[in-house]
Amino acid sequence: MSCLFTFKVFAQDKYYWQQEANYSMQIDFDVSKHQFSGTQEIEYFNNSPDTLKKVFYHLYYNAFQPGSMMSAKRQQTAYADSRFPLMDKIDELKDNEIGFHKISSLKQDGRPLTFEIENTIMEVRLATPILPGTKTSFSMEFDSQVPLQIRRTGRDSFDGVDYSMTQWYPKLAEYDKTGWHAHPYIAREFYSPWGNYEVDITISKKYLIAGTGIVENANEVGYGYEDEGIDVKRKGKTLTWKFRAKNIHDFAWAADKEYKQVVRKLTDGPTLRFFFIPGEETKLWEKELPDYTEKAFSYLQENVGKYLWPQFSVIQGGDGGMEYNMATLIINKKRKSGVRSLNSLVGTTVHEALHNWYQGMIATNESYNAWMDEGFVSYVEDYCLDYIYEKNEKLPAAGLVNTYVKWAISGNEEPSSVHADYFMSDRAYGRASYTKGAVALLQLNYIMGEEKLMSGLRQYHKNWSLKHPGKEDFIHLMELHSGLDLNWFFDRWIYTTYTIDYAIGKVSEQKNGSNIEIIREGLIPMPLDITVTLKDGQKIMYYIPLSVMRGIKENDVDYKRIQLPDWWWIKTSYDFDIDLTIADIQSIEIDESGRMADVNRENNLYNSEK
Repeated sequence: MSCLFTFKVFAQDKYYWQQEANYSMQIDFDVSKHQFSGTQEIEYFNNSPDTLKKVFYHLYYNAFQPGSMMSAKRQQTAYADSRFPLMDKIDELKDNEIGFHKISSLKQDGRPLTFEIENTIMEVRLATPILPGTKTSFSMEFDSQVPLQIRRTGRDSFDGVDYSMTQWYPKLAEYDKTGWHAHPYIAREFYSPWGNYEVDITISKKYLIAGTGIVENANEVGYGYEDEGIDVKRKGKTLTWKFRAKNIHDFAWAADKEYKQVVRKLTDGPTLRFFFIPGEETKLWEKELPDYTEKAFSYLQENVGKYLWPQFSVIQGGDGGMEYNMATLIINKKRKSGVRSLNSLVGTTVHEALHNWYQGMIATNESYNAWMDEGFVSYVEDYCLDYIYEKNEKLPAAGLVNTYVKWAISGNEEPSSVHADYFMSDRAYGRASYTKGAVALLQLNYIMGEEKLMSGLRQYHKNWSLKHPGKEDFIHLMELHSGLDLNWFFDRWIYTTYTIDYAIGKVSEQKNGSNIEIIREGLIPMPLDITVTLKDGQKIMYYIPLSVMRGIKENDVDYKRIQLPDWWWIKTSYDFDIDLTIADIQSIEIDESGRMADVNRENNLYNSEK
């Protein structure tokens, strides 16, 4: 196998290391049986300080069988998500409808290996331990069957796409500083080693394939690429598509006999490709979706970081929307509401495209830190949509606070630190990862200031692209960037279900002014921006830092700000004097900006006229 690229960051380092797995796969696809045979070679570099005596593979297709763990999880009432009704049908799948991976041969450097398979995980005992700083090769022969499209992957989707090929190949599990991550698949998150991929797919010439990577032999497989001036030469009954991709941790593809392609080449960015089944239901894919996606990439490259690959494909297929390196699969027609509206289609595309920054280029362990992936995407998505729709909202992410607060006071919240597979319900997982993860950034917006947060996110992309950062890495970077200690916030926000709740207490007349009392009723302390509005319309900000911040936020308002002494988090009340009489004051408000996730904003406002 040829190695396309060597990762400098993969070399052993005192402070950081990551594994490397380079794939070469040859797939022979039989569309009459919905099956394929494959050979796979993985060149695996052990950049860890540990000697590895075994490895693990994910066999995702085995989840689509009666009696699987994914089916058993679905039977629990709390997981009965109405968006994916076919999940209830796994136990009804027939032999020719299930998914499977059958491993006929597995060798390490030419020596046969023994292995055990339990549902979606294969445990392999090595013939030779892999020493630190060395590499080995695994060669495999396998046969697989594509399941009926139930969740993300499979054939004959609800949208009418023939093949949505995601989580489709035997995949080496990740090993990092906390050990192996060989979690059984129940339709949640993914975590994989970085590497380069060479994937050759032989399939009936009637099909167009879209997916991760660049097609190396476009002139041979042709159609769908005619708009690039390629002379199409298609011979025989089958074609072999040669995909190549560098610096990725997953490979996905889709195939259909009717796919059409629309191409947009960005001046300073990737080539955007849109694959869909043409017709009245997909007319938005012709121009409107490409127009908005082009604007989105322009915004994201400027405000988050440069897109590091040469191509991104938006592909009709799968269910809902799901991200993969250099591509996303999106269903065009929802089961309940029918064909997606323009807002729904664009919103989903922006969300999934953003995953190519968070989780694509910055690959956190989604199982343990889903809030860093889904949450960061959800936050930046609101700003991106505000830009492309030209709404010019003052705080695009404001609606996230209301969603979070409703869940936080429901009594059903679980900490964001819970492993993605272990949440008691799909709703709890979604709120902890998508909503609370996004609101975490909104709180940093409040604590640090918006400019510091956005420049910090750009630095995060620069420092951690093509790596596996953890929450400690993100927090440390934001601390260095802001000059503030932030652990006091994340310790409570991620590991607990504590809430923020501040109230204005007594406002009393003093000899030469007034005294204002602030009460902390929630368990999460925060620095406070308190705006006093005078009856003549003038505003003054009284800023109360927390002592544990070990610093202050730069002034981010365009009116006078007065800094007050630090508040000790242990204390539940704080009062301060101002040289204004009650007669001068129109109102006093805690966090006029609406950024702080206070669960009861009714007690945040004092109005002198009431």
